[in-house]
Amino acid sequence: MMNVKTLGLLGTGVIGGGWAARAIHCGVNVIAADFDPAMEKWLQDSIDNSRQALSQLTEGIPLPPPGKLEFTTNPLEMAEKADFIQESVSEIEELKTKALLPVSEATRQEVVISSSTSGFLPTDLQKNLKHPERFIVGHPFNPVYLCPLVEILGGKLTSEAAKDIAREFYEDIGMQVLMVNKEVPAHIANRLQEAMWREILHMLNEGMATTRELDESIVYGPGLRWAVMGMNQLYMMAGGDGGARKFMEKFGPTLTMPWCNMDGPELTEDLLDKFEFGT
Repeated sequence: MMNVKTLGLLGTGVIGGGWAARAIHCGVNVIAADFDPAMEKWLQDSIDNSRQALSQLTEGIPLPPPGKLEFTTNPLEMAEKADFIQESVSEIEELKTKALLPVSEATRQEVVISSSTSGFLPTDLQKNLKHPERFIVGHPFNPVYLCPLVEILGGKLTSEAAKDIAREFYEDIGMQVLMVNKEVPAHIANRLQEAMWREILHMLNEGMATTRELDESIVYGPGLRWAVMGMNQLYMMAGGDGGARKFMEKFGPTLTMPWCNMDGPELTEDLLDKFEFGT
């Protein structure tokens, strides 16, 4: 498996800065490329500001000496030096593909190129790249240096080897890897957030609650539970000795009630099986 000594960042900003802070803290050198030279100071400040939180999070965990930061305004220089590339430019598909193409031509064939995109499909982003088989999506959550989740998904041309390299690298810098088996817009976690956000907007629009009340209902209620275990596991436990099936027998019919503005799915045997055996 490839040993990633230098992480290349294509684009800095909030997401790129989070990647830099996490990687450097875990002993990986970083070379960041951004056309704006003013981003060098911004990036260094971002890393400095995250240092205390990262130190507290990893207290008692043996780590190598911190990595070093290098900055360039030339993406091709970054591409030549990097062992793994993380793209984090603005969430505009045309801009991403335009930035990725020359980098894919300049870097070594074995170097995995990963996009931080929160919604675009890897198949669409990789189709014009050189060696598209080494392209993946590695979608993090902001702030990257605090939130460990990264969703990995490949496109139609992505190799299993590229996914394996990405998984090992992300785990080496303390990420919790979620392998997404099917390409869908917005991946997994953002789709769940989107569903809740839509209902929040409905409730706001209909005067049911204020933004503060809605946030408090999450932060002091289910949000605390979700931080410990997922909703599926919680509901399975709520079924008691009967488990997931018992819970669905009791509460499944409420999906037909007008409690929210999203239609509930039909409770087929296939869906019940996925709910019961997937937790």
